[in-house]
Amino acid sequence: MAKHRPWLVCCFVLVGLICAVAVICLCIASLVDRGCSSGSFKRAAVAADSKRCSDIGRKMLQDGGSAVDGAIAALLCTSVVNPQSMGIGGGSIFTIRNATGHVKVYNFRETVPQSFKANLLKDCPTTFTFSTGSQWIGVPGEVRGYEAVHKQYGKLPWAKLFEPTIRLAREGVPVSSFLGKLLNYNIVKNYVENSPLCSLQVFCNENKTVLSVGDIVKFPKLAETMETIAEQGADAFYTGKIGHDLIQDIQAAGGTLKMEDLKSFKVRVQDTWRVSLGNTQMHIPPPPAGGALLAFILKLMKEFSLTSNSLHGDQKIQMYHHYIEALKFANGQKRSISDPTCNNIKSADHLIDPSFINLIREKISSNRTHDYSYYNNIKPSPDHVGTTHVSVLDEDGLAVSATSTINQLFGGMIYSPQTGIILNNELVDFCGRADTVRAGKVSDINADFHPKPIEFKTLLIVDIQSLFSLIWSLIVVIGEQPPSSMTPVILESESGGLLVIGGSGGSMITTAVALSIINHMWLGMNLEDAIAAPIVFVDSQNNVNFDTGFDKSVRNGLNRLGHKVGNWKYFMNVVNAVEKKNGCIVAVSDKRKMGMSSGY
Repeated sequence: MAKHRPWLVCCFVLVGLICAVAVICLCIASLVDRGCSSGSFKRAAVAADSKRCSDIGRKMLQDGGSAVDGAIAALLCTSVVNPQSMGIGGGSIFTIRNATGHVKVYNFRETVPQSFKANLLKDCPTTFTFSTGSQWIGVPGEVRGYEAVHKQYGKLPWAKLFEPTIRLAREGVPVSSFLGKLLNYNIVKNYVENSPLCSLQVFCNENKTVLSVGDIVKFPKLAETMETIAEQGADAFYTGKIGHDLIQDIQAAGGTLKMEDLKSFKVRVQDTWRVSLGNTQMHIPPPPAGGALLAFILKLMKEFSLTSNSLHGDQKIQMYHHYIEALKFANGQKRSISDPTCNNIKSADHLIDPSFINLIREKISSNRTHDYSYYNNIKPSPDHVGTTHVSVLDEDGLAVSATSTINQLFGGMIYSPQTGIILNNELVDFCGRADTVRAGKVSDINADFHPKPIEFKTLLIVDIQSLFSLIWSLIVVIGEQPPSSMTPVILESESGGLLVIGGSGGSMITTAVALSIINHMWLGMNLEDAIAAPIVFVDSQNNVNFDTGFDKSVRNGLNRLGHKVGNWKYFMNVVNAVEKKNGCIVAVSDKRKMGMSSGY
């Protein structure tokens, strides 16, 4: 008779329990997978302006990169796929949330150079037009900003982020249907054909006419520039030969930028403004970004207790009426958005103050609109159509909402033939929103820097160049940033949901992002429908402009309430977003720019 072995029985029981737990886990995982909608992702996603650039961002994530790596790679790609929107001759704002929930803003938008054209604001247009010329160029911050966020959050080698775009720039990319259509608008066609971008055959054929859909556009000089930056780092742009060549080309075009402007550019690292929207917390970039205006509109609209029923019948007319009134008041507050580092004020704080929101709420009538002066009689900025946005979420929970721009289409049409860089015309953003422009300046010694005493014998072995670098590192050089509509935001719900969202389209960014959030968060639309829905845009004269496909019955109802209809035709607003909810990731790239997201 076999001897009884109780330990063997325990082993069988233990193995059985482990197998049972494993089966249960697999079942739960299977149920969760089935719970995710078709087209959603489980681990990570990128929403950029084009499928090509979303795919490049996704590949970085799959290769072990972070959301910052994916965002940088996608933006570099966008600079050659949609070069009218952004590039390394511009600047960006990154809102970054780490896995523990801490959110920071990295602001590296363009700044005012140390010298600029006298009476610059007298050149501001009085009607809508593209503002060309070297006098509008701000100090580019794009590459220095990429360096800063990559040092903090990057996982992949710096050079790897540039490789796909260098290849695209050198081999060429077909002109997309979006860019091809854009180039053949009469206003844009004339704009490009009378610029260096045509005479140097960047976006024109040999016969000096703009390219068409499917034509191959190459950027060989830009490929060389990116290759050098990939190998040598950001200093190649800000202190090296690329910078010298760039400044030489700018000055040849009549511009005032100098090497000192590039050398002194600083990336601003800031805490976000945290704004409560009921059970949702929204993180916005502080002024001079446009986050405060977005928050103002959303907090005001929350007072009207919107639900899915707000999309039916007369309730829909009332909802859009209230929204348009909110936009008109937002227009009246645009002069509140300025660079606090140069103005020593916090002029936009009131925009998220509950008492101010209540005051404005009481001024909104349900049965009428008002004349221009009722909304503070403040002239907003002209309307622009540039910029791009990328939203990224990686496997580790790092989230990036990044908006980048060279301002108007192709910036100010200033092209650097030695570097292949298209320059921004960012200083135009002061027009209508500021009475003065403050030049970059050398400020006092940085109070946060506490150098250790240096013994005389140490100084003897320090060469003059090193000593100069030490002294220069103690000095902060500040150039004013123009006010902006850019608003890359991150929203967190109490249930753990995360929405990474932002947009492009100049003055239309605010209304496009606000409506997308309202549609999704309060009106019950899924994220794709929320972004695709036609928008309403209130221009600088408070005329109400309707996107193609906007509900005609609502439009007629708004006309009866007295809203003056405008004739704006260029709805180039684009919103890109990534949302994580209940373990599933949905990524949406706006179809208006033929965008497509990517993930896994």
